[in-house]
Amino acid sequence: MGLGGTARKLQKVTDMAEDVYTRLNDLREQIVEMRETTRETSDRVDRLERETAEVRALVEALADAEDIDIERVTAEAHIAEAEAEAEVEADAQTDDSTEASDAADSTEASDAADST
Repeated sequence: MGLGGTARKLQKVTDMAEDVYTRLNDLREQIVEMRETTRETSDRVDRLERETAEVRALVEALADAEDIDIERVTAEAHIAEAEAEAEVEADAQTDDSTEASDAADSTEASDAADST
């Protein structure tokens, strides 16, 4: 192999190295952006947690002033939510079994038609 072949190979390796370097810089920028986004998100979550705690304290104070049992109200809300979720799940299961039954009926009807 002559110098021309070596030069081509060397140029190819150089081009590949430049591509890798460019990709590495792009990844570095993405990581910096992700860190910044993560930091901002963490700050936002912390702020929301503080605000939620403040709102909860206000609601509890108002409930105490009105003689409302917060634990009972919270329990009732959780029960209602669980019942609603169970109802949605039951409806989904009913829909699935109806579809399966319809498919089976369709297959039986098709088989009966084929046998006649």
